[in-house]
Amino acid sequence: MLHPNEKRVLDAALRQAEVLGTGDTHTVAAAVMDTRGRVLTGVNVHHFTGGPCAELVALGAAAAQGAGPLVTIAAVGDSGRGVLAPCGRCRQVLLDLHPDCFVVMPGDAEPDCVPIRKLLPGAYRYADARPERFLRFNPAYFERVRDGIKTQTVRVDDPAEVGPAWFVFEFDDGYRRLAAVIDQVTTKRLDYLGDDDARREGASSIDALRAALRGHYPSVDDDAEVTEVRFHVTGDT
Repeated sequence: MLHPNEKRVLDAALRQAEVLGTGDTHTVAAAVMDTRGRVLTGVNVHHFTGGPCAELVALGAAAAQGAGPLVTIAAVGDSGRGVLAPCGRCRQVLLDLHPDCFVVMPGDAEPDCVPIRKLLPGAYRYADARPERFLRFNPAYFERVRDGIKTQTVRVDDPAEVGPAWFVFEFDDGYRRLAAVIDQVTTKRLDYLGDDDARREGASSIDALRAALRGHYPSVDDDAEVTEVRFHVTGDT
């Protein structure tokens, strides 16, 4: 099921697709959302000499507005074709320029949202891209992170890198973000975590931390590999 903000992106792409007309020049619409919650759209430009996909046009429109890292992207075909999966080139571009982005994908019953890194496993990484990074957070943690009380997060299958990053809190009516620096990233098994790890996370005990993690990741096993991310906040949006 799509998060309300992901649904906003899909709805914007659907609305854009409805006004594409019946020609062959513009047949796909795309929408993106940045870490401020702004939504921008673009359409493909088909030409016999070649032309950009709607996703790439939307990326350009976002860059022109100073959007920074993108949280979500969706593409929709004309004539009621619904959600379309990105082509291989678009997947590579998104992975290089927006590696933390989620992509709305066709699903069996309804659309789903998938991390771009899941759509291109074992991909080539463009070392000179140097994209802005971000981490998603449950909105319940906003005040504790903002006030410097929570300085660590434990993640499952959610890569992070040392350096500057935006922390994005997914409220139902939009995003709030904080500027931060990730100081340390450590990978270990869940059953190797102890009470000290739990206290840094803000939990009363390791059992409480494991219970909280299972609330976010219901299928996580005791021997699952988790990532400890230590950080400090440097400012608001």
